Amino acid sequence: GPQRPPCPQSAEYGSCSLRKMGAMEALELLDQLVDESDPDVDFPNSYHAYQTAEGIRRAHPDKDWFHLVGLLHDLGKVLALFGEPQ
Repeated sequence: GPQRPPCPQSAEYGSCSLRKMGAMEALELLDQLVDESDPDVDFPNSYHAYQTAEGIRRAHPDKDWFHLVGLLHDLGKVLALFGEPQ
């Protein structure tokens, strides 16, 4: 099929030149964010990431890659702290 033009976010963030951070730093940054999809939650956003990873670990103990996906699944939300809409 025809190629789609790259999205503006790809041009802006694709080079990873604005900021580099590890996964743990990104998880900590998530705690500064009020999640528009769940604004009344009174525990840190990182807690949801750990809770998800642990639930997956219990359900699928043999799939370590899946545990990691559960931990990282919301990390893109940190872009809201840099001006991107949620």
